[in-house]
Amino acid sequence: MNLPCLSPNRPALRAHERHAQAGFTLIEIMVVMIIIGILAALVVPRVMDRPDQARRIAARQDIASIVQALKLYRLDNGRYPTTEQGLSALVAKPSAEPVPNNWKACLDQLPKDPWGHPYQYASPGQHGELDVWSFGADGKAGGEGNDADIGNWGS
Repeated sequence: MNLPCLSPNRPALRAHERHAQAGFTLIEIMVVMIIIGILAALVVPRVMDRPDQARRIAARQDIASIVQALKLYRLDNGRYPTTEQGLSALVAKPSAEPVPNNWKACLDQLPKDPWGHPYQYASPGQHGELDVWSFGADGKAGGEGNDADIGNWGS
C-alpha cells in the first residue's frame, strides 16, 4: 500500500515550491521604492524647517524671560538699567551711573540667543519703554526668514 502523502518525492516538491514563491519581484520592489520616495518628498521639507522654527521659538521665550527679569529689576530699583549698563545689570551690580541702591541679581547668567549671539537691549527702546532683541541667525540687524530680528515688540 502506497500512501500519497508518504511519498518520498512529495516533501521535496513542497519545499521547492515554497522556495520558488519566496521573495519579491523587481516590479514590487520598485513600487515600494517609488512610494517611499513620494512620502520622503512630502515629509522632508516639513521636517527640515523644524530646527529653525525651534530656534525662533526659543529666542522668543528667552526674550520674554529677560523682559520679566527687567521688570523685577525695575521693581527693586525704580528704573530699568540704562542702555549703557545693558543686560549685564541683571547679573552683576552696575558700576556706571545711575548705580542702583537696592540691586539684586535677577538672573543667574545672561543667556545667548539660539545662534550663539548676545541679546541686544535698549532703554528707552524704539518700540516701547525698553527693547530686547536678537539679530537672528546672521547676527546682523534686519534680514528675512531665519535672519530676521526677533524682539519683544513682535516679529
